[in-house]
Amino acid sequence: MRMRELPCGAILLVCALTAIGAVGAEDPPVADAEPHPLEMHGVTWTDYYYWMKDVSREDPQTIAYVQAENAYAEAQTAHLEEFEAELYEEMKARIQETDLQVPVRRDDFYYYSRTEEGKDYPIFCRKQGDLDAAEEVTLDVNLLAEGHDFYQVGALLYSPSHRYLAFSADTTGAEKDVLRIKDLATGEMLPDEIHPVTSAVWSEDERVIFYTREVDPDVESPYQLYRHRLGSPQSEDQLLFEEPDVAFGLYVDKTRSREYILLVAGDNNTSEVRYLPAASPYEEFRMVAPRETDVEYQVAHRGGEFFILTNADGATNFKIVRAPVAAPGRENWRDWIPHREAVYLTGSDLFRNWMVVHERQDGLEKLRVIDMRSGQEHYVGFPEPTYAFFAGGNPEFDAAVYRLTYLSLVTPRSIYDYHMDTRELELRKQTKVLGDFDPAEYESERIFAMARDGARVPISLVYREDLFRRDGRNPLFLTAYGAYGIDMVPYFSTTRLSLLDRGFVYAQAHIRGGSEMGERWHHQGRRLKKKNTFRDFIDCAEHLIAEGYTESDRLVINGGSAGGMLMGVVTNLRPDLFAVVVAEVPATDEFTHMLDPTLPGVEFHYGEWGDPRDREQFLYMRSWDAYQNIRRQPYPDMLVTAGLHDPRVPYWEPAKYVAKLRAMKTDDNLLLLKTEMAGHMGASGRYDYLREIAFQYAFILDRLGMIS
Repeated sequence: MRMRELPCGAILLVCALTAIGAVGAEDPPVADAEPHPLEMHGVTWTDYYYWMKDVSREDPQTIAYVQAENAYAEAQTAHLEEFEAELYEEMKARIQETDLQVPVRRDDFYYYSRTEEGKDYPIFCRKQGDLDAAEEVTLDVNLLAEGHDFYQVGALLYSPSHRYLAFSADTTGAEKDVLRIKDLATGEMLPDEIHPVTSAVWSEDERVIFYTREVDPDVESPYQLYRHRLGSPQSEDQLLFEEPDVAFGLYVDKTRSREYILLVAGDNNTSEVRYLPAASPYEEFRMVAPRETDVEYQVAHRGGEFFILTNADGATNFKIVRAPVAAPGRENWRDWIPHREAVYLTGSDLFRNWMVVHERQDGLEKLRVIDMRSGQEHYVGFPEPTYAFFAGGNPEFDAAVYRLTYLSLVTPRSIYDYHMDTRELELRKQTKVLGDFDPAEYESERIFAMARDGARVPISLVYREDLFRRDGRNPLFLTAYGAYGIDMVPYFSTTRLSLLDRGFVYAQAHIRGGSEMGERWHHQGRRLKKKNTFRDFIDCAEHLIAEGYTESDRLVINGGSAGGMLMGVVTNLRPDLFAVVVAEVPATDEFTHMLDPTLPGVEFHYGEWGDPRDREQFLYMRSWDAYQNIRRQPYPDMLVTAGLHDPRVPYWEPAKYVAKLRAMKTDDNLLLLKTEMAGHMGASGRYDYLREIAFQYAFILDRLGMIS
């Protein structure tokens, strides 16, 4: 990116605004402002930082700008280095560096991973026969990561006979995975190498791997399905299917019964599934049901039937239907679990003798267990006021034990086996928190804020009881996401203890755009109702202040990706309400992004943000977009992060946002842009991740004046 002096004259206003003095000894980098006129639907506007979008991330000017911003951030936080190091050691001291996962059984093998002190990455292992057998290391990621600044293993696919391991890895953070195959009998890597890969499965004869990939490496959504014959070069792979709609992605999966391979196409609101006998990899894929706009469905298999989770026929909160494998079209769907207005079906797991259904009512999850032989059913209860659980490793179709992971804001990640016959919940392992952590010292709550339109918005809270006072003087860390129907679960975090033990209240706002309160909750926070997301967040913040949990001068807000977009929008609307803002890889220029259908995956997101080709949606999106609505006003202290190789939120979105914000804001509060040379998820190593969190916490505590 360019780092020239601002050209005055034609853009005097911009020049004047960028003359604001920087905090500290060094001035922040000043990005060049070049007027770029834009027009659509009869609306004209000028974007002074549009050029950032058109400069490659590999361009020397890009690297120079990113490095200059990072150097400025480093200079402004140099006085925090010692405290940041203390935080890092404090957080690291809570984790058991040498640890072992609970093994998962598949056939005659027990699979697990473990970590070792001083090593960033997991080691994948197995034992055959029983847990007293000798350990076999199937993949040591630490060895593979040598020489790479970033290394992330994606898929781990053991072949049906357990002889081969197919695994994918990303070495840049750009999510362009390469699939390799290891012969576990010899320890050698096969010559097969497939890239880029987004999903893959083995055929049951393990002579074939089906995989999805991108048509163009610069396109985000996977568009093609290929069949790869083991031992052959990728150039000989056979293209089986190409998705014609650029808004749709593809992935390939296998039913738990291992009898069928599934090819799933879908966007955020519509899906379509094809199936193929896994033992006959050269047959043709058949259709379950053709896509219908805004109809979603997921397929599981048992016996001669498919069990299908779907929102068809107006089942907004989803239902489960049955259909014969021989003729699974919509005309043959028969209700198995009917739709209920008050209960949202979030997923299901089907076994030979059992079905486990994940439900949500009033924002809390429940587990419903159905005996497929007798039809009898029951629920599994959980005692805490706010919690989360999700399915663990359950690969065995004949299983009578259901592995699940449970956690809450005060309960560390706990692995349970639920014995479906006896209805016993067996704790297999709880993540150990080293040091003096005592969960009894912490209190969690679930409260509701009243949104301005009357909606009740859940808020999950946790704090340390002996440090909490209902007088408004506790600092509070408020976070949210609010998009794509993704739930913000109340999870436990060892790093968060560094805030709670300093008197913070931690709060999650379950705002519209997610689906915590059902699928309608999602629909009420997208497209032409997107502003509900931002209003809900502000209303939650005001409720927390009104109820004495904090005050605005002690309120820290945080969000990442779409949640980072949220941070930009609400800070434009109510900069007076927040003391510190941390926006991680924020989609803060989504309006410009969505105007360019040549960018990766743009049309995939129309269902969430709106389709700017429609004038009404164009005007609505422009009216809330974080970048478009930066104003000449004071802003809080802000830390913005970016990933240079981020394929989801391109680095230029947060870079443009910070550049314009510096030019417009009328205060001398600190504004930092910190860019990691990785992707959307940040650092890949666990120690580097802790350093990122330590930096953020040090910034927050410093801005609140809490470092002595």
